[in-house]
Amino acid sequence: MMDKLMIVEDSLESVDGGFAFLGRLPYYRGLGLSMVENIEVSVDGHAIPREDIRFSVRGKTYTLDEMETVYDDRWNFGEQAKIIALNGGLAPGKHTIGFATRLRISYLPMVPTTRDSKELALAA
Repeated sequence: MMDKLMIVEDSLESVDGGFAFLGRLPYYRGLGLSMVENIEVSVDGHAIPREDIRFSVRGKTYTLDEMETVYDDRWNFGEQAKIIALNGGLAPGKHTIGFATRLRISYLPMVPTTRDSKELALAA
């Protein structure tokens, strides 16, 4: 149900070395960052390597490997985090952005992956 709300509309932007967009947690409660097992990003059908993805919330930016040991920070329900892909950048225009999260939730017997994909425009 929350998967359609993961990518924030009209949030695609250029950043130094790549692009970024805003993403929401697809879970009805907040989670500690160490419980976010993986984040996947793709652009126009091409996967961004894990080591080129950054996660930024409340002014702190982490690699995905760093997030595995962050026990004192959270991604709260409804909070918009900046998802950064260091892919060298995008040309202005429309791009299909894919975003997936793999979350470790204590009471679930499996580790779910939730996905969203949207066409976003990058301003010139």
